[in-house]
Amino acid sequence: MKLLPALVSAAAFFVFCMGSANAQACKSPVPDAALVKKGTLTMSVNPTLPPMQFVDATGTLKGMRVELGEMIAKRLCLTPEYVRIEFSAMVPGLQAGRWDMINTGIFYTEERAKIMQMLQYEDQAISISTAKGNPLKIARPEDLSGKTIGVEIGGFEERKTRELDKQLTDKGMKGMNIRTFENFAMSFQSLRAGQVEVALSIDSTAAEYQKRGDFDRVLSGLFPTPVALATKNKDLAEAVAKVLNAMKADGSFQKLLDQYGVKSTDGPVLVRGPAA
Repeated sequence: MKLLPALVSAAAFFVFCMGSANAQACKSPVPDAALVKKGTLTMSVNPTLPPMQFVDATGTLKGMRVELGEMIAKRLCLTPEYVRIEFSAMVPGLQAGRWDMINTGIFYTEERAKIMQMLQYEDQAISISTAKGNPLKIARPEDLSGKTIGVEIGGFEERKTRELDKQLTDKGMKGMNIRTFENFAMSFQSLRAGQVEVALSIDSTAAEYQKRGDFDRVLSGLFPTPVALATKNKDLAEAVAKVLNAMKADGSFQKLLDQYGVKSTDGPVLVRGPAA
């Protein structure tokens, strides 16, 4: 019986050593200087776009992009941490060093790639949703003439809404009454309340709301453009690109996107942005 304490101590020491070995084996390729918080991948997200990013009834953050961020962090040997914030604050916050990465499906543009590192990974487009039954009988972009439309402020979607408005007026048609909201959830709430006649969002979200029976998606596939992850630090961007390409190679990336019916961009993930 005297051997028992010794065996217990030996077992505890073995477990401690194994834990230490695993911690040492999982060493992050990202230098501490590239992170806001040591050992942590801090990501901003606007959880108002189900099924891509949303908060469930229990207050838990969920969605395809949330899962993707967690998978990236795990492969980088970092702890994932999300900051929930409106989209309009994301780019300024990234530049100010408040988070390491924007993970909210930010649309890629050449202008944005001049101020931050961008990694295109997902193809998206824009949809138009109406009340159930499509009472306005909208079947083409021209049918939006004179309608009141809700859209999130400050992003690619608002820009494209205004481009669409200009296309209508250039044809001599009446433009749209554009109402901007802090996020997409508020835009859809306004549609539900009858304060706007149509709401603009990404294809995935409009399809999800239609699947739930909340609204009808009457137009889709407008302005197809890749969406991206974005970082300020180039070392981090290159590490994330390496992870995404490894996930593409082993099939885990496509498996995740297939679960949500999302199309991946073609070819390898590349870092596009200003020089370090």
